[in-house]
Amino acid sequence: MLRMKTPPTLLGPLGIQEFLRDYWQKKPLLIRGALPGFSGLLSPKHLIELACTDDVQARLVTQRQGEYELQHSPFTAKNFKGLNKIHWTVLVQGVNHHLKSAAELLKAFSFIPHARLDDLMISYAPKGGGVGPHFDSYDVFLLQGMGHRRWQISTQQDRTLIEGAPLRILNRFKPEQEWVLAPGDMLYLPPHCAHHGIAEDDCMTYSIGFRTPAYQELAEQFLIYLQDRICIEGMYADPDLKTQKHPSEISPAMLKQVASIIKQVRWDKDDIANFLGCYLSEPKTHVYFTPPERPLSLKKFISHLKGSGVMLDLKSQMLCKSNTVFMNGESTSVSDEDYSVLRQLADERELPAMAACSEELSEILYQWHQDGYLRLI
Repeated sequence: MLRMKTPPTLLGPLGIQEFLRDYWQKKPLLIRGALPGFSGLLSPKHLIELACTDDVQARLVTQRQGEYELQHSPFTAKNFKGLNKIHWTVLVQGVNHHLKSAAELLKAFSFIPHARLDDLMISYAPKGGGVGPHFDSYDVFLLQGMGHRRWQISTQQDRTLIEGAPLRILNRFKPEQEWVLAPGDMLYLPPHCAHHGIAEDDCMTYSIGFRTPAYQELAEQFLIYLQDRICIEGMYADPDLKTQKHPSEISPAMLKQVASIIKQVRWDKDDIANFLGCYLSEPKTHVYFTPPERPLSLKKFISHLKGSGVMLDLKSQMLCKSNTVFMNGESTSVSDEDYSVLRQLADERELPAMAACSEELSEILYQWHQDGYLRLI
């Protein structure tokens, strides 16, 4: 199992602050030997087996005579037979939800806040495989595992796509720089940087993606969040109703009354923080949690907590803000002392054995254990 803190070489000669100041969301960066000795976490065979698992999101991209085809999971082993004569790529999303070593790898990128992290996608392609020139709307670190991949990148502003293609492939890609990445090398790309990766041999690429929600999406989701939290008393009334020359027109009096009601909808920074915590920690729609078949009693759970500790389930997402913790889309307010402990759990994704634990904290952790959000160490 891979266990690591942020190694001093992850960003090459750059310090974290220098990287954030000069490159993050600004320009690409090639880092040779970002993780020396890294050749991957699993084999192509294991990745394909993962792609055939029911609760895994995966894509299969094939290329025949210059035309791309796209298939989505669920897959079976039959989908991967007879591909040796064409160029193809399999891409598996959220590997950190299924592989402990993948979750450990993500800890090396903790210099970026967890609220921005999306997931770890792993792709495999034999020689010549790729998904075509494209751009992403999010930040991504492309870490090379086994094999070699040739990357071409461009900061072009022309983002016209090939019409009718099953993938978002750029119509006119003009590469400006090109490198071949070997195991342990890494390429950082900010949003909308065009890139094209082609396998030089059997290769696997580890894509660490960071979400960048559109303002429209945030606004829409915030309004949905508010609808369950506002309470405005009363009903529309017009006891002084007047006749109208045109009954089809909405009257100024109705507009004025409704406008005054809408103005009663209020929110503050706490509402926005609570929304963000719930929204950003909300699991994706395909993610499900499995409660323990035989959950411990509260007494035995507390004993285990003091003796061994607990860890987050690989699928769990946990964030914190001002004495409120957000676990998989649910918010819980806690005391200062308990907040410090839970923040450690959110930061490190595990809690070591605890000599003492408040009754309130024990009950919170126990409920998460019963929900399948926590696992015993």
